[in-house]
Order: sequence, then structure tokens, then C-alpha cells
Amino acid sequence: MRIVIAGGHGQIALRLERLLAGRSHDVAGVIRKPEQAGDLRQAGAEPIILDMESTTVEEVAAVLKGADAVVFAAGGGGDGNRQRKETVDKGGAILFADAAERAGVRRYLLVSSIGADAGHEGDEVFDVYLRAKGQADEYVQSRTGLDWTIVRPGALKNEGGTGLVNLAENTGRGPVQRDDVAAVLAELLETPGTAGLTLQLIGGTTPVKEAVAAVAKG
Repeated sequence: MRIVIAGGHGQIALRLERLLAGRSHDVAGVIRKPEQAGDLRQAGAEPIILDMESTTVEEVAAVLKGADAVVFAAGGGGDGNRQRKETVDKGGAILFADAAERAGVRRYLLVSSIGADAGHEGDEVFDVYLRAKGQADEYVQSRTGLDWTIVRPGALKNEGGTGLVNLAENTGRGPVQRDDVAAVLAELLETPGTAGLTLQLIGGTTPVKEAVAAVAKG
């Protein structure tokens, strides 16, 4: 498969690129800084330089042409910038979905967050983040014809993957390793019957392959 990942230099995205390239997929990552290109090549991915905050649906669709699936793994960063929650976490996810439809790419994986809620109240930065994520999720679910899967990880950790997760419609809150998030995304891309699902993801006791197979339909 050819898979294009938005936020291609992010911590989850780089892990996913390595996994997919290792499985002989054709992988590309969308990045906004040319100096990040070397890291993507090292991960086995083709770098695509494109700023998701200042581009158009047509420009994104052009780079998605011929892809079999896309993954939105971009984020507005943890620097407290409220505006980028709107322009990246929400606006970028919606733009990428619209571009995928225009390019004829049906499979769309969206990395969201546990607690994402379009109606989430509050004015703190994290409230803005959860609301933006929820609004992006809602748009993809109700206003596109994509074969979408939304993954809502718990608190993200960098302590090394265990290969064991809890993946379900409702898991409750908990931490999850970024390695394991990437492994779940790779498995979802390769598993039929996982479109149309909104799934929470935390660390658990079930091997990744079994966890994804358990939620697959049919």
C-alpha cells in the first residue's frame, strides 16, 4: 500500500513510518520544515514538504493522488498555543479529510485523544485541545464518505512498547506507549473491517494483533 501520513515528523508518525516501511509499504510523510526530511528518509519514508496551515485542499489532494490510505497524526504542539489547536488539530484534520476525498483516497485514520468532545467546555489550553479534537472527529464521522477509523489514545508515554494494549469503544483512562500506538495504527491499516470505528487505546494485556482483530467487523 501507499500510505501518506500528515504530521510526518511527529513522535507517533516516525514510529509508524518505520513500521510500515519495514512491512514493505510505500510510505510518505507530510512535513512543514525541510530540515526534517532526513529523519523521514532514515525512517524509510518519502518526505513531502507542505505546510498544512497555509495550503489548500487542492494542493493536499495533489500529493495524496495514488495513495491507498492516509493517516492524520499531526498536532498543534504542547507549547500552549491555543490557535494551533484550531488550525492543526481541528483544521488540519478536516483539510486532510477533504483532500483525501478529492483525491479518491477512501481509507482515513485519525489520531485523536481520549476525552475528545466537540462540546467540551472550558478555556484552558487542554480544554481547547479536546474540543478541537472532538470537532475534527465529528466532522470526519458525519460529514465525509471516507472509510475512517478514529483512534483515541490515553496519556502518551515514551518508555518503550510492550505490544500489549486495551483497544475498545470505551477503555477508561490510562497511559499508552507511543510505540504501541504506532503498532495499533499499522495493524488497523492492514486489517479489513476496521472502518467506521471510534476506538480508545490504552496499555493493557492483549497483543496488538489480537486486539485489532477483536474489534474488526465481519
